[in-house]
Amino acid sequence: MTVDLMSLMPPAIAVLGALGLAMAGMLVWASKAFYVESDPLVDALMELMPGANCGACGYPGCADFAEHVVAGDVTPDGCTSCDAETFEMIGELLGMDISAGEPMYPIVLCQGGTNCKDRYDYIGADTCRAAILLSGTRKACSYGCIGLGDCVRACIFDAIEIADNGLPKIKKYNCKGCGACVTACPQQVLTIAKEHGQVFVVCASHDKGKYVKEICEFGCIGCGICKKNCPEGAIKLVKAVAVIDQEKCNQCGTCIEVCPRSAIVKL
Repeated sequence: MTVDLMSLMPPAIAVLGALGLAMAGMLVWASKAFYVESDPLVDALMELMPGANCGACGYPGCADFAEHVVAGDVTPDGCTSCDAETFEMIGELLGMDISAGEPMYPIVLCQGGTNCKDRYDYIGADTCRAAILLSGTRKACSYGCIGLGDCVRACIFDAIEIADNGLPKIKKYNCKGCGACVTACPQQVLTIAKEHGQVFVVCASHDKGKYVKEICEFGCIGCGICKKNCPEGAIKLVKAVAVIDQEKCNQCGTCIEVCPRSAIVKL
């Protein structure tokens, strides 16, 4: 018994067409049944916002943030991607005065890179997390920057790159201070800080001073000289590395001058 396939095509086409029409009808019905009217003010606010959806404001996206702004749950200055001009326009739209806060940028709490010895030549997936999972960091300092660019890939603003010294370099003219790079760093050697004034120990090592001297040119050795000379008592040693209390620090720069390892910087 033979089947004429050509004779089966018209019924099949008819069935598929009917299914297509049925599905189209269901979509039209669903679009009307579940339609949610948007707030014109939210739409207008969205038109002014950058639309980066970076999540720095604490909300999943710009639309969700805009809805909470209009609802009065949060102030517009929670958006780190807006510049002063944008805030001015948003203020005019919402009838409020909005001033942009002091710019915040990531800083690298590590001066290792090419200044820190390698334990071995790494051959593998070109990500920091993969390198750690495979065999720990290739750097002799297990706390420092690995330099494989997880932070670079996490930045949607093209505001960070790996420089010739093997460390992340922040391009401030692009940076929005969203903190995506901080979250992406498995070594936690990135932090967000104000553009000017703050003083930081740019080392994350908790190794003993003798070992740090052997492997890194600028690593903190936990000698405590900065702590002894700080007039405000703003420095303490935590697991062999100096830590500055930003609330107590008056940015006098004494610790910078006395540090024998150049491991403290002022932004």
